[in-house]
Amino acid sequence: MMNLLDTLAHHADPIPLKQLAQETGLHPSTAHRILASMTARGFVERVDAGVYRLGIRLLQLGNLVKSRISVRDVAVDLMRRLHQTTGESVNLGVRDGDQIVYVERTSSGRSAVRIVHIVGGRAPLHTTATGKLFLAAQPAPKVHEYARRTGLPGSTPASHTTIAALDKDLDRVRRHGIAYDLEEVEIGVRCIAAGIRDDSGTLVAGLSLSTPSERFNPDWAPLVRETADEISAAMGYHKLRE
Repeated sequence: MMNLLDTLAHHADPIPLKQLAQETGLHPSTAHRILASMTARGFVERVDAGVYRLGIRLLQLGNLVKSRISVRDVAVDLMRRLHQTTGESVNLGVRDGDQIVYVERTSSGRSAVRIVHIVGGRAPLHTTATGKLFLAAQPAPKVHEYARRTGLPGSTPASHTTIAALDKDLDRVRRHGIAYDLEEVEIGVRCIAAGIRDDSGTLVAGLSLSTPSERFNPDWAPLVRETADEISAAMGYHKLRE
């Protein structure tokens, strides 16, 4: 049954029974019997005599699975792995209006520096690495609307408080797929973030690595991005290959 489903999924157009039997290695009578059973349950649709395609029941089940997927549940094990690799704090943040809300965190406990990325904590989009990911995903007019609406308040002297400075930073985010917070939320704390996307390609969260400035290592950026990509893949996102 699974071989038949996989073969049907591999082809964009309906497939004749003979071809299905050949590609799955099943005897035609066996393939016909299994297809009849799956057709009766809506997993397969017979579009013509002896010609089949995937059925609507699979879409219904897919939507059910999607509705039950929590980005936090998917991310937590990979966050722990990243934490074990780097020894630093790993955060999962989602957008809520003009702020980022941190919904999960693994903490290293290695530093006396207070890192503000606590579960339930909030911070403005333009000062956080994860927030910049969401701003960079928007066209410039939307970003400027955000800037006018919020006034771009600074949390530290390093915070971007002008549209020009924010635009320049977001351009780098768009080009490299990585965002940084270089002591813009809290003096002595730096952060690297990469985006997490769902099956539709929508940016739904950001994965970030927070470190005291003295331990900040920009070479961790590819590792953060690779981990975020793994979470995205587990959410059903398939990145187009160029």
